[in-house]
Amino acid sequence: MSEARVVLVAAVADNGVIGNGPDIPWRIPGEQAEFKALTMGHTLVMGRTTFESIGRPLPGRTTVVLTRDPSWRPSTGSGSDPGVLVAHTIEDALALAAGEQGDVMVAGGAQVYRAAMPYATEQVLTRVRLAPEGDVRYPAYDEGGWVETAREEHEAYDRVFLRRVTAG
Repeated sequence: MSEARVVLVAAVADNGVIGNGPDIPWRIPGEQAEFKALTMGHTLVMGRTTFESIGRPLPGRTTVVLTRDPSWRPSTGSGSDPGVLVAHTIEDALALAAGEQGDVMVAGGAQVYRAAMPYATEQVLTRVRLAPEGDVRYPAYDEGGWVETAREEHEAYDRVFLRRVTAG
């Protein structure tokens, strides 16, 4: 079996904002549908706060929730959700995700992006042409370590595909 790609998937405003508390500070028609199409059939890795802000596992995707709380269990109304896996370190989350369907798609939040960045093989960044208020930012990364492989231009954003540059 080939090694799964680890793809960071994020919508990032011009000022680096990705969230305001648990909320996304914009609504752009079609952008969430593109997230769904990109991640469908793959495994999502996300932090507990991100998972709880969504409120449920997303259909058609396995979900691995990263949390520091050893007693945390997912619940969807009446107890645990067997479709959600729980990990307590980024390494465990990535290992669990790699054993599931498709590629590993890291879906936030900021602490999870930061922890997963060293392991990422690709990034898909929706560059939103706004500068909203927000207290959650996408982590800085060495842009020289990444090459743009594709760009899709839209009215309110560009979707940029990046691949890590490998030495050799």
